[in-house]
Parts: sequence; structure tokens; C-alpha cells
Amino acid sequence: MLNRLLFQKIDNSPLIIFRIFFGLLVSLECFGAIATGWLKRNIVEPKYTFPFIDFVWLEPLTGPGMYFYFSVMGILGICIALGFKYRFSILAFTILWTGSYLMQKTAYNNHYYLLVLVSSLMCLFPAHTDYSLDVRMGKVQKENSMYGYVKWIIVLQLFIVYTYASIAKLYGDWLDFGMIEILMKSKLDYPLVGNLLQKAWVHKIIGSFGILFDFLVIPALLWKPTRKGAFIASIFFHLFNSIIFQIGIFPYLSLAFTVFFFEPETIRKLFFKRKIPFSLQKTVVPNYKKPFLIVFGIYFLLQLILPIRHYFIKDNVLWTEEGHRMSWRMMLRERSGTGQFKVIRSNGKELFIDIHKFLTIGQQRKVLSYPDFAWQFAQYLKQDLKQEGEELSVYLINSKVSINGRPPAPFIDPNVDLANIPWTPFKHSDWILPSQLDD
Repeated sequence: MLNRLLFQKIDNSPLIIFRIFFGLLVSLECFGAIATGWLKRNIVEPKYTFPFIDFVWLEPLTGPGMYFYFSVMGILGICIALGFKYRFSILAFTILWTGSYLMQKTAYNNHYYLLVLVSSLMCLFPAHTDYSLDVRMGKVQKENSMYGYVKWIIVLQLFIVYTYASIAKLYGDWLDFGMIEILMKSKLDYPLVGNLLQKAWVHKIIGSFGILFDFLVIPALLWKPTRKGAFIASIFFHLFNSIIFQIGIFPYLSLAFTVFFFEPETIRKLFFKRKIPFSLQKTVVPNYKKPFLIVFGIYFLLQLILPIRHYFIKDNVLWTEEGHRMSWRMMLRERSGTGQFKVIRSNGKELFIDIHKFLTIGQQRKVLSYPDFAWQFAQYLKQDLKQEGEELSVYLINSKVSINGRPPAPFIDPNVDLANIPWTPFKHSDWILPSQLDD
């Protein structure tokens, strides 16, 4: 059964067209980051970009370097779509994209993390064996089939993403639709739909549909009788998200994934009418079966564990943020914070920091309401302000945070020197004061 599921040869039309869609979309994402000013706001202009804590050595290139960096990624996306030097192009893109993802957290997005995973998987797939320049140039042998595991790896990855996204919404602020109201307040000035999006009955529809769609879409796409209906619902859902939330390529990438759910013959007739169909029902177990099962077993085990790690960390993740990232917890909270950073020099002199001199507007909001940002900023101040041979202490005083419109509550312990305590990524940081949120 397992051999037939994973190692049966099937038509590769879905993988070929997905490669084309994927390359074009990531190219648009990279060039769009330059054109819209996203790159300038989040990586070029800031004095400090708040990289992932274990990757503080990843610093942006100076001058026009990051524009060149993203342009290279955009060109690599085009090469991926064309199937030109595919193995090099997808590997280089994956490395560069992962670097840009780890380089900054201010504009963190689960979709950027998904791109890291998908591009990494695409490095392993034979997505260039047809309709590619590599084939036309004689660099790669033309094939019209692929192993079944290509489809099922993508399906399982998507099932994990959507299912955990649905489960994460099963909490008070989403179930009473208060979070939907918060999300829609900023859409009031949208033409035609702005006022409609403020209606309570619309919030109930959006909130309920969000849970049900995430939970059911993958099973519905897999089952032939419900596939077309699920596809139509996907179009509506993702176009709504694209228009209302303006979240880049993710809605269109999500739609591109649906090619793996339709019959290969359907995809071939739609996109590759001249392609030779593959109709053999042949199972060929490769000699790398055992390492394959071990590697992907470990990979998917991690994908299952990461989104639930916050259950093993003290306090509420909605408050502490510990275990939030890489967990498919999307659009679940709005945070705002207040407070002031105080630096104490070795001679006892106190210095109160004007964060406007150090941080962009987006970063200012983060350091006052996210604990890891506060800790990292304390580390930055320690290095930036200390004189030779001097040790500084950094405190965040009068720290309060509001979650989803609740009254502000004390957040960071004002007596803890954030500059001189270690970061503990796998357990609760006790300098985050206990939450007052309902479980």
C-alpha cells in the first residue's frame, strides 16, 4: 500500500505547471518588494533589522546591495519558471530567500516561512524534466512522469498548514468574532465594501467560513465529488484575502497548489495539450526508499511538533508570543504596547531612551509589545551605547501591552536587566509578567 502510494509513477503535468506558476510568483514577490517599498522600509532603512535571534550574524548588504539581492532572487524566479539551470536556480533562490526571511522579523509573515519550506521541497523534485529550457538544451532527459510521493508531500504539507490554521482560530477572540471586527476596522475606507465589512453579520460569516474553509478544504479537494466546489470556494477565499488583506503572492500560490489535487490528465489537457500522456500504472521502488522515509519522516514530525510547542511553554501564547512563529497562527491578534527603555551606566548614571532615534515606526510598535523584540533591542542598546570597558544595564519600565483591544496590562518585569540575561528559546522567560488573559 505504502509503496503504491509513494512510488507509483504518475503523470508529472501538475508538477511542471506548478514550477512555472511558482517561479513567476516568487519573481513577482521579489520585484514587488522593491517596487512597493517593502524592502526599503523593512531591510534597507532600519539601523537594525531584528533578525531571528540565532541568526544575528545575518546582516543586510550595505548601499544598493539588498536591491541587487532581491533582483537576483527575482531573476532566479524567472529561471525557475523557464526551467533554466533549474537545480542551481531553485537551490540559489532557496538559500537567498531563507536568508532574507531570517534577516528581519518586523514584517514577519507565515507565508514567507511557507515559501522557505516549499522552495526547499522544490529543490528535491524533478520539476524541470519537461517544458523547460534544460530539456530543450539537452541538459536534462525529458520525462512525462514522476513519483507519487511528489504529490503527497505537497498535499501533506498543505494539510498541516490549513489544519493548524483552523485549530488556532478556535479561541475566544475569534469565536466571538471580536478579532474579525478588529481586522475590519482598518478597512473602513475601502471603496464599495468598506462599510459592509463593519457589519456584525459579515464578521460572523467571515469568522465561521475561515474556520470551516481551513479545516475542510484539503479533504474536499482530495475527494472528487467535492473537488470543484472546493476549488470555487478556494478562488473566492483567496481572492477575498488578496483584495482585503493585500498579502502578496500567498493567495495565488495557494491557488497554484490546487493543480496537485486534480487528475493529471485534466491538468495536461488544460496546460499542455501537446504533451505525451503518461498512462502506465507502474510501481518502481527506488534504492533510496529507506533514507527517503527517514528524512521525510523527521521533516513531517517537526512540522507536526512546531505548531503545538507553545502548549509545552508556560502561560498563554497570545500573551507571551513564545511558540507563535512557524505555527500557522495567522491573523489571531493585534498587539499594542507602551513603556520606556532605561539604560544604567557603570557609574550609576541613568539614560532614558528615545526609541524614535533608533527605530522605524513599525519597529517601535514591536519592541514595546513583543518580548523577543524588547530583549533584542536591549542587546542592541548595550552594544551601541557602551563606552570602552563599560558594562551597561537596560530595563524596560512602565511596560504595558494591550491584546485585541483589552485594557493594557503590565508586561515586562521592570526590575530585570534585559541586556544581561540569556535568551531561552525553548522555555518560558520569567521576565514576561503573568498574563491576565482567559485561557
